[in-house]
Amino acid sequence: MPTPPVRTVAVIDDDRRVLTSLVNLLASGGYATRSYGSALDFFSDGFMGLVCVITDLGMRPIDGIQVLDRTVHLNAAVPVIIITGKPGAHTEDYYLQRGARGFLRKPVDGDVLLDLLDSIV
Repeated sequence: MPTPPVRTVAVIDDDRRVLTSLVNLLASGGYATRSYGSALDFFSDGFMGLVCVITDLGMRPIDGIQVLDRTVHLNAAVPVIIITGKPGAHTEDYYLQRGARGFLRKPVDGDVLLDLLDSIV
């Protein structure tokens, strides 16, 4: 029986607890992960081998919307899911119109995130 392909997801969040929780959740769903405490670290690594990027919205110096915009601008064919614990002035539609494939509020419902990932990768 052939081995299924490795599906690697980048997770970017400056809150170490959230990062660890998401990595564990994704592992339970059969995903490999590359975790980053900042978008700067992520961009220095690149998109090679990724099936999706999950990024927190409220980070510094590069926030989640900048991750989304740079990913779209670079024409990386990697879908981006935005997560946030502090929704701002913009609605979910705003992020989806900019190219995000999903927008979830923290605490993230694990089943919803895994179902979303399974539907887009």
